Amino acid sequence: MEKHVYNVDITWTQDRKGNMCSPELHNKETQETNCMEVATPPEFPNGMPYIWSPEHLFTAAVSSCLMTTFLAISEYSKLEFISFKCPSKGILEKVDGKFVMSEILLFPEVVIADESQRDRAQRIIEKSEKACLISNSITSKVTLETKIIVQN
Repeated sequence: MEKHVYNVDITWTQDRKGNMCSPELHNKETQETNCMEVATPPEFPNGMPYIWSPEHLFTAAVSSCLMTTFLAISEYSKLEFISFKCPSKGILEKVDGKFVMSEILLFPEVVIADESQRDRAQRIIEKSEKACLISNSITSKVTLETKIIVQN
């Protein structure tokens, strides 16, 4: 597979916030770029509440990678499922005098219709976490607490 490049442009707007955009992410009809605000989180001096922070985005990258990898492996494996969701938590702490995202806790929940597929769904979630390119690219500990629900 060839190398892929993902472009992100950050522009400071005021105080401790800015806009984050990608020229690859735009509305096909209007050509407007899909941007979002990003700011220092409120736990830090002059941080801003209710705006995505790098810490949220880091946590979201791991969680969304688990989901997209699960979707790909499930499709390839022909696992039928009703729904998937994954609440997650990123743990920020000081280690050796530096702030680090020390752990990402993932709580994937897969709803299936057939009890006989429970173990298979569990294995696919575990395989997805091991194959997730974001998890494989970071030094943070990734903890998985999976819930498989059978809905009749």
